[in-house]
Amino acid sequence: MIVYSKTKSEFREDVRDNRIEDVILEVFKRNLDFAEEVEKEAFELKPVWATKNDILYDLNTMRLRDFSSAKARTDKTIVPTIIDAPYAGHTSTIADYAKGQSLVETLQAGGMRRVLCTDWKSATDEMKDYNIDIYLAEINAVVDDLGGRVNLIGLCQGGWMAGMFAARYPDKVATLVAAGTPLDADAGDGFIKKISKEQPMSFFEELVTMGDGLLRGKFMLAGWKGMHPEEHYFKTYLDLYEHVEDPAFIKKREEFERWYERPLDLPGKWYLQAIQHLFKNNDFCKGNFVALGRKIGLHNITCPAFLMAGQGDDITPAPQVFEADKKLSSPKDKIVKKLVPGGHIGLFMGSKTLKDSWPQVAKWIKETSPGS
Repeated sequence: MIVYSKTKSEFREDVRDNRIEDVILEVFKRNLDFAEEVEKEAFELKPVWATKNDILYDLNTMRLRDFSSAKARTDKTIVPTIIDAPYAGHTSTIADYAKGQSLVETLQAGGMRRVLCTDWKSATDEMKDYNIDIYLAEINAVVDDLGGRVNLIGLCQGGWMAGMFAARYPDKVATLVAAGTPLDADAGDGFIKKISKEQPMSFFEELVTMGDGLLRGKFMLAGWKGMHPEEHYFKTYLDLYEHVEDPAFIKKREEFERWYERPLDLPGKWYLQAIQHLFKNNDFCKGNFVALGRKIGLHNITCPAFLMAGQGDDITPAPQVFEADKKLSSPKDKIVKKLVPGGHIGLFMGSKTLKDSWPQVAKWIKETSPGS
């Protein structure tokens, strides 16, 4: 690709003034910088956590990261708050994306004294038969070790796992926040609902077979990009070429690419179970899902609940979040529903949403769960 960045009149002036060498050098340098940045994004960038933390537990399915001070960790009167990060093909760093775009940072600024986050692991061949029960059991283990009662903030697919935990162990959850979470998979019209309803189970089983028992992250990434192909396969490279000499643009772009382009693999059994029982049958909403030997549903959730949805979310449309309030057994005056501007990803890391909406969530948790 050879693109000259100046106007036609400027180009003619350079040629007329015998500055053609400068023209060639500029084009060469831009092309070289572009190629180097593309290679860096493809092979070198790794996900990072923006806020200092320690790995409190390293389990089969996750690392539990603790962002709290040493003093808070020893204070048994604090009700810990666990962010249950999305487990949908991308790393959990979306919860602590960058300075100024971090849910962890926002919660801490809002006075939350003990903030932790699940750092879900990419599935290995040994994990291909892991099911939802295994994930719930490991959440249960960390909750018990943290004192046996927590606030849960579930993001996207992490939200229904948090909801299941709250339904299975109602006495262990002080408050539940579900953001961009498909609690009622039959409601609304979203991308995941469309695919899961229209395609037979054999389609999803074939994806797992192609991944040797895993749902490969690269398959999911291709699916997400396929929703907006022009933006991901064409416009993104034009934008990079145009701004490759702009350090601020490159910094912001690399922050996104190090998260978005490093997908996780999911256990095949976990994935097929989620497709069949959550998205096709809507079993958790209806009360027909069996978790750790007990049938559960949204009606088993009794704690105060904060339901948050993005106005422009085409992954988990607002009705899939808000329709849950008809099934919850939480006191009606303890259920909050909030619709915020923006789409799915922006719900978790958008600077405006983190500034305008999430501080209200932190305030609600502190008021509803004293000691948080």
